[in-house]
Amino acid sequence: KTIPIDSKSRNPAIYEQAFVRIREELAAGEVVCIFPEGKLTGDGEIDEFRAGIEKIVSDSPVPVIPMALSGLWGSVFSHKGGKALTRLPRRFWSRIKLAVGTGVPPQSVQAGDLRTRVLALRERP
Repeated sequence: KTIPIDSKSRNPAIYEQAFVRIREELAAGEVVCIFPEGKLTGDGEIDEFRAGIEKIVSDSPVPVIPMALSGLWGSVFSHKGGKALTRLPRRFWSRIKLAVGTGVPPQSVQAGDLRTRVLALRERP
């Protein structure tokens, strides 16, 4: 499943509907994965985390599991060399790594702290 989302200023209806769907999925016991930066970065580095994650856990108090993806920069899914998904891949295989951190209780979730945790996960060998 995917939950479409857009910026609050560009499309407030889709923005609000995304949070409704997230609440519904969490209430149904589903796992919801988000990218708290709100967009793909233009340089492959981690951008600032947006406060949407704090809104989610205030509405649905669930633990948050920080995760870090690496190895995607330069793939067809990145903005390296132009917009994502608009050019042929330069390599056939990408070595993708997923590092998983320790869960954060909902009452302790803060966007800045989660960003720090994700950065630390990316630095692990």
